[in-house]
Amino acid sequence: MSIKVEVVPHDPKWRDEFERESKQIALAVAENLVAVHHIGSTSIPELDAKPIIDILVEVKDITKVDENSSAMETIGYEGMGEYGIPGRRYFRKHNQIGIRTHHVHMFEVNSVEVERHLAFRDYLIAHPKDAQKYGELKRELAKKYPDNIEAYMEGKDGFIKEMDRKAAEWRRECRM
Repeated sequence: MSIKVEVVPHDPKWRDEFERESKQIALAVAENLVAVHHIGSTSIPELDAKPIIDILVEVKDITKVDENSSAMETIGYEGMGEYGIPGRRYFRKHNQIGIRTHHVHMFEVNSVEVERHLAFRDYLIAHPKDAQKYGELKRELAKKYPDNIEAYMEGKDGFIKEMDRKAAEWRRECRM
């Protein structure tokens, strides 16, 4: 699959885009909603990123997401099921010219995946040197693999796992 890999400088408008989109998602998820979080690289100030807004949605009951996926389709999302992560419901949205603009990851409240994503985000916000290293890695990989999203993702894997480990440890220390 050939998807153009583009990493761009952080855009403060990403936060506004998250806010706009989160309101639509909240209406679509309705009474099943627990919380909506901005995650991924676009949520981390000064971090270069692919210009795709990642949104994490915590819900009360994941099965109700399946029963009501048409509400997400109504606001432009394509449902992809678990898409490789057990317990997740993944949705993606494209703009009018077919460029992906949003990813929505839905998990049931208290999922370990929710904690992992939020810890990763919060750790990089609190540790700008690690965020800078991540941005440099992403720029290098985008330059090396401009048409190979799989190689780009694989190239980030080791760094992400290391940041996940550091973030989990940091989160535990913060709670002590």
